[in-house]
Parts: sequence; C-alpha cells; structure tokens
Amino acid sequence: MSSGTPPHLLPPPLWQARCRACWFTLAVLALVVASFWSLDLQWAQFFSLEAARSMGRFIGEFFPPDTSPEFLRKVALGTWETLAMSALGTALAAAGGLLLALPASRLQAGERAWARTPTRGLLNLLRAVPELVWAGLLLIAAGLGPLAGTLALAAHTTGVLGRLFAEAMENAPSGPGDALRAQGVGKWRVALYATLPQVLPQLLSYTLYRWENNIRAAAVLGVVGAGGLGQLLAFHMGLFHMAKTATVLGAMLLLVGVVDGLSYGSRRWLMR
Repeated sequence: MSSGTPPHLLPPPLWQARCRACWFTLAVLALVVASFWSLDLQWAQFFSLEAARSMGRFIGEFFPPDTSPEFLRKVALGTWETLAMSALGTALAAAGGLLLALPASRLQAGERAWARTPTRGLLNLLRAVPELVWAGLLLIAAGLGPLAGTLALAAHTTGVLGRLFAEAMENAPSGPGDALRAQGVGKWRVALYATLPQVLPQLLSYTLYRWENNIRAAAVLGVVGAGGLGQLLAFHMGLFHMAKTATVLGAMLLLVGVVDGLSYGSRRWLMR
C-alpha cells in the first residue's frame, strides 16, 4: 500500500492497548491455554493404534442392526413416545414462557415494571437446572415414564423461551404501542394488540428451534427412566445388546434429522 493512503482507509491494527475486544480475546486465549495445561489430556493414548483397534472392534459389534419385526415395533413406539414428549413439553413451555415473558419485560421506556426482576430470576432458575436434573427430581413425584420427561423438558424450556420472548418484546418497535397508549389503552391490551403481533413470527421461530433441541434432550432423558428411545438405549446398551442398540441409535438419528428439516423449513417460511 502506498504511503499516500489516507489514514482512515488503512486497516485497523491487530492490537491496541485501549481496545476492550483485544484484551477480552487475550483473556480467552489465556484461559484456553490454561485449560490444556491443567487437564490431564492423554492425546497420545487417544490417537494410538491400540485405541483405534479397540474402537473399531466396538463399532463392528453394532452390525448388523436388529431388524426383527417385534423389535422394530418397540423402536417405533419409543420413537413416537420421544416425539410426543418433545412436542408436548415444548408446547407447555411456549405457553408458560409467554405468560412469564409479559411481566418479565419492560414494554415502555421509563416503565417501573416491578415484576420484571423477580420474574427474570425465576426464568434464570428454570433454565439453570438441566433437563436431566429436572427429570431426576420429577421422577420422585411422577414415577418412571414419559410424564416425568415431558415435565422436565417443559420446566427447563420455559426458562429459555421466557427469556427469549421477553427480550423480543422489549426490542419490538414502540410506535404501534405508543399510538394505542395515546388513546388510553391499558398495558395488557397494548401487549396483546401491538407488541405480540409484531414479534409473533420471532416467537414461533424460537419455539421451533427449541423443539429441535428438545428432540435430542427427550432421547437422552430416557436414560434416567423417562421413557422413549433413551430408555430403550439405556436398557439394551447396559446389557451389551449391540445389534438392538444400533437400531435404536438409527431411529434417533432419523427422528432428529426429520424434525430438524421440518423445523428449519418452517422457520424460514415464517421469517419471509
């Protein structure tokens, strides 16, 4: 580059002492280096020839998968149970998240919104507890089966969707709401007729995306006895029935792929 190039056209320097992003990046890199140094990572053993042979023998035990009609019926039932758990859990979470998002959001600049802080604290609590922990707690009250898994998904996802819904409502354009307030319309009617119609496609997109995640979570929740494909996986893997385990894993991959495709297509259609 010629020396006559104006300073404002020159690329920014890679490092500046006053650049907060530079210091943040340096701190993250230091944390990564410290993590590698402090953890006893056996990379040589992991990439050794013996480890590759052991993994090859283990994977070879999965073939051929069990395709007997009786077992396929069990897998189909578990697949439907997993799908139903994720759909119902997500629907309950969307309803609960929407109810909690209204008091958790400030819909007007300068609004006191007394319930905002405690409601956001509740949402933080709900999503801070993982689905597996919720399932373990709810198994005590609901017993083994899909009910505990469905409620666990609903509890955790309510915290996630409630926070996302609240942020979407707060960031919605205030023009339509201000016009209704000027006519003396109350807060809740403003939220219903001005705010929600603007953010509804975004709320539906968030809900569909969380449904994708809940399909995977529902498959894992069965490991603790919450029903579905996860319960079949835990049972047959525990007994080293590798052919049956391969069939269950294949059903999981197929279910996740189908739901991901449907959800992705629906979200693109909604955001047009």
